[in-house]
Amino acid sequence: MTKIAKKLTDLIGNTPLLELSHFNSQHQLESRLIAKLEYFNPGGSVKDRIGYSMIVDAEKKGILKPGGCIVEATSGNTGIGLALTAAVKDYKCIFVCTEKVSSEKINYLKALGSEVIVVPNTYEPDHPDYYVNVAKRISKETGAFFAYQYSNPSNPEMHYKTTGPEIWDQTEGKITHFISSIGTGGTISGVGKFLKEKNPNIKVIGADPLGSIFKHYKETGEIIRGTPYLVEGIGQDCLPENVHFQYIDKIININDKESFAAARRLTKEEGIFCGGSTGTIVHVALETAKDLSENDVIVFIVCDTGERYLSKGHNIEWLKDNRMLDTEIKTLRDISYAKKKKGNEEIVYVHDTILVRDAIKIMNEMGFSYIPVLNELLRPVGSLRESRLISRILDDKNVMDKKIKDVMEESFLVIDAKASINEVRRALKDAHAVLVSDFGRITDIITRYDLIDFE
Repeated sequence: MTKIAKKLTDLIGNTPLLELSHFNSQHQLESRLIAKLEYFNPGGSVKDRIGYSMIVDAEKKGILKPGGCIVEATSGNTGIGLALTAAVKDYKCIFVCTEKVSSEKINYLKALGSEVIVVPNTYEPDHPDYYVNVAKRISKETGAFFAYQYSNPSNPEMHYKTTGPEIWDQTEGKITHFISSIGTGGTISGVGKFLKEKNPNIKVIGADPLGSIFKHYKETGEIIRGTPYLVEGIGQDCLPENVHFQYIDKIININDKESFAAARRLTKEEGIFCGGSTGTIVHVALETAKDLSENDVIVFIVCDTGERYLSKGHNIEWLKDNRMLDTEIKTLRDISYAKKKKGNEEIVYVHDTILVRDAIKIMNEMGFSYIPVLNELLRPVGSLRESRLISRILDDKNVMDKKIKDVMEESFLVIDAKASINEVRRALKDAHAVLVSDFGRITDIITRYDLIDFE
């Protein structure tokens, strides 16, 4: 009877490892590719660990008391992890999610008795209606405990105390590479710290969606503006305190199409039913494994179960609608992905309130002949062409001290990222450039040269 758990939270952790024998032979890998199956946690994801640890830590500190309420900004899985522990301990929960979160996760949270507030995915991190800021505001107004997984130290600490030691013991210390996604930073930072203390030669690799800011920051120390992507629960457009880059050796960007394709392959070829975030990790793991020897052991995280994405990443119609299948027509998003792969990660624009002389300086420094003009809400309101602007200045030097909004031309055409290349080609016959709209946000500018370069 001693093996019978007394409460659900007793079942968190100690998840199994599974060697991908089929993948290894199919891809003729010399190294060993091993999955850490975190969907064996009772709530079906790696986030069960931190849901429990953040609540227990808050109780110890006296922040969370019997009958209390928990507030969190979540893409779903952390909310589920918190809600499961909250159910065991009799706490209420309020979660703030974006429209990007799958209906399966939203319904799961509601089934657990949680209140779920869904906000648009279009807001920047400094906007008051950004989902994290909404959660902060609710916590302040209600006096509820704000778990805040992005900076809560019990997040990486839990992985340092449990996930890392489990992997080390399960591989008998033979692990050479650890691969995880980066969202809050908790998993990769906590596990990475533990493994490197055991063996500094272990390589810790972050798998990150194209559009997230982590890779650029790791390599340059610069914070850029993130752009939207379809994969849920990983990547960021701001820097969480729990991302400890000193434990991460390398970060690799993967686009949405590659992520969903890898997730479907892992499901069909190994029977591991997983989501898009795991697909991102799997793609990186496969690419890493190809260059390694028989002495190398790669362990990667399977974040959650594919049952949470039956309406999205595992839904053929959704994949078709979002042009995520290899058989589909190439899209404007594909061109933008190709640009970002070459290092052109951030759209350059000017605000309509700056002076002409400042805009010219930016255009000269960047080597641009034309540039979009956006307002304070980052909506397109106009454009600038160097040739026409210079002509006006030659006629009247006072133009240099005018605001952009007084001299700008009409805005470039805005085209949805899902538009086919044929649509883009037709638009660029009559225009020098078009703006890319993804999830309602302007994410890129595509020129005739970009189209030619892609094709």
